[in-house]
Order: sequence, then structure tokens, then C-alpha cells
Amino acid sequence: MTSIIDDLQWRGAINQQTDAEGLKKLVEDKAIYLYCGVDPTGDSMHIGHLIPFMILKRFQLAGHNPVVVIGGATGSIGDPSGRTSERTLQTMDVVNENARKLTQQMERLFVNNDDSNNSFTIYNNYDWLSKLSLLDFLRDYGKHFNINTMLAKDIVSSRLEHGISFTEFSYQILQSIDFHYLYKNHQIQLQIGGADQWGNITAGLDFIRRMEGPEAEAYGLTIPLMLKSDGTKFGKSAGNAIWLDPERTTPYEFYQFWLNQTDEDTPKFLKYFTFLSKEEIEALEEEIKDRPHLRTAQKRLAEEITEFVHGKEALEDAQKITDALFSGDIRSLTPEQIETGFKNMPQFEAPVNSEHPELAIWLVDTGLVDSRRQAREFVSNGAISINGKKITDVDYPISKADAIGDKYIVVRRGRKNYFLITLVND
Repeated sequence: MTSIIDDLQWRGAINQQTDAEGLKKLVEDKAIYLYCGVDPTGDSMHIGHLIPFMILKRFQLAGHNPVVVIGGATGSIGDPSGRTSERTLQTMDVVNENARKLTQQMERLFVNNDDSNNSFTIYNNYDWLSKLSLLDFLRDYGKHFNINTMLAKDIVSSRLEHGISFTEFSYQILQSIDFHYLYKNHQIQLQIGGADQWGNITAGLDFIRRMEGPEAEAYGLTIPLMLKSDGTKFGKSAGNAIWLDPERTTPYEFYQFWLNQTDEDTPKFLKYFTFLSKEEIEALEEEIKDRPHLRTAQKRLAEEITEFVHGKEALEDAQKITDALFSGDIRSLTPEQIETGFKNMPQFEAPVNSEHPELAIWLVDTGLVDSRRQAREFVSNGAISINGKKITDVDYPISKADAIGDKYIVVRRGRKNYFLITLVND
């Protein structure tokens, strides 16, 4: 059986390790406890945040015991990594609400029937950090951290030119306390994080060995910074983040994001974001080379990651919307699916009335075309479809009977221009 570490290396998912040989031996000898943290600075993760938790999930599937630490305390301070200026501090009410929503997201990712034989735990570091007094912090912890060493960490040194507050400077001490607390009280021996967390992780390991002795068996592992093949930052579509919260990025939009990945990026994303085997991924790479027009690899990528994040039912919903838009079979969709699929398409309103206006006039009245002459040309030339049905009669009477769920009429003009018309009371 392939070692989890060998699998991660094949996937290109390891950036740095504190002791590669020692960690590999440890995970081959026994099931370990390991953790990754997330601060509740927002109410949802996006797919860029997801990568280290995919690694955590792989450990779970390999029989290990993942732990997620929600930073209810550290999130109120702010991690200085990856920033050039101070964070705006949030109220504890906001931090707590964000923590609640992130907990729900984590439970969806890690708790399911397939993993019933593997443990999963969520802790909130507010539970132990909030109990520290200022004097305890300075005497029991601050005394063990050398200012020169802290200044040399990339996470801090990159901020010195613009300045860094003592609040954010102290972040790595708090994260070190976390790692030590989890090591001592919950048998956690490995911390996983993004490439920017290397300084925090190594500070925590140094602190563990200072407190527990040089033989303390604890490790750190970071993942590479994810870039697309064109060198741009991964995780955004048209400038917008792809969120895990279905209210912010619908499962359909989420599915479409993965479906539209380039041939160059798809093999890398299959390795990072799916649990497919080496053999399956290599077969999909061959599909890209031999039959790129079928986009088989992109479809499989979109299916795997959408089901993992949103579940099987949401995946089927996204696929149904996608198929309906491709085939033009709009009437097969429910009103809810219409709302999801046409969320970002041009939308107009039209009054509900009994006059049954002629199609050419209705297109002008709703604002879809500029003039009746233009509307007649579109209709006569077969360029207008109503809910997937091509209409060539300029006098076709539009009525509420044409609406899906008595509410929506989808107009397609030409091959790709879709418009959503919502019927409203006069």
C-alpha cells in the first residue's frame, strides 16, 4: 500500500517538512492525530483555503485522526502573514458567528458515513487561550520566545518595512501555544498549513521542544502556493472568490468553475482536489491528450470536488442545470434551478396580465431589444427561443402559461445570449 507521504509527494502537495524521514516513519508505524487551523476572519472559506484541508482529509481516508482548530482567539487578533497592513479587528460577536459557520463547513467535509471508522474533532482555541492572564502570557510563554528569532521569520520580516503592531507580532506565540496545548493534551503530533505558515509552525515546534524536551516527537508540513499555469493566483473566477458557502457561490457556479479549467491546469487540480487514484488520474491525463474536445477530465474534476464540498444531491442539481442550458431543455428545470442557473445572467421584469401581448411587442416592452423592427427580425430569423422552444411567429401571444412555475420565462437570443424574465404583478 502506498504511504500517505509518498502519495502527497506524487500529487505535488508537499512544500516543506520539518523532518521528512521521521514523519514518514511515524505515519507508517501508527495512526496519528494531526491538525490544521483556520481563523474565523470571514464566514466562509473559499477554494484557496480548502487545499490544506484536502490534505487533512487524505490523512483521514488513510486511517489517521484529523483535528480542525477554529481560531476563535487568534481570529480576533489577526495573522500577519500575506499582508502589508494591519487587519481591522472584528467584534467578538462577529468572530463567534464566523466560527459557527466555519464549524458547519468543516463538519460537512469531514463527517460522513464513509468515514465512520475514522475520528474527527473540532476545537476552538478560544477555549484555552482566553483563560490566560497577561502575567501568565508573559511569564509562562513570552519568556521562551527570542525577539531576534521572531523578527527573522518571513511572516514578520516581510512586515517590518510597513510596520507591525505588537498585537499581530504576538500571533506566532499564540499559535505556538496552540500546538503545544494540542500536543500535550490531545496527542497531536503534526501541524499542516499553507506555505505562509512555515514560520508559525516551526515556532510552535521549537516551543514544544523547549517545554517537553528535545526528544518530543512533533512535526510540521506545508503545502505549496497554488498558481495556475498562466502564473495567476488560483481560486478566483472573473475576479470573484469561489466560496464554499452555497449562498455565496451556488453549487452550479462551483461546478462550472471546475468544468471550465484549462487542459494545462486540470491534471494538477485532479491531484490536489480529488481522491482519485494515480491510475485514474493518469488515464484522465491521456484523455486530455487524445480527446481534449470531450473535456472528460474537467467533467470528472467538477463532479468529484462538487460532490465532496456540496454533496451528491447538489452535484446532480448542478449537472441538470448544465445539461438543460446546453440542450436548451429549459422546461425540465424547477423554478429553484432557474434561479440558480440564471443568477448572474441579465434579468428583466414583465407584468403579469391577461392581454397576451404579441412576442415582438413583448420583447421591446421588457427591454430585451431596442425596437419592434429589430424584434421582428430576431423572431422571423429563428433567433428567439422561449424556455428552450424556438418561436418564429412574431404574433405569438406571450402569457403566464409560458412561465415556469408561473414566474420565470427564459429567453435565448441567438446561440449564447440568455435572459431571465420574472413575471410581476401590475
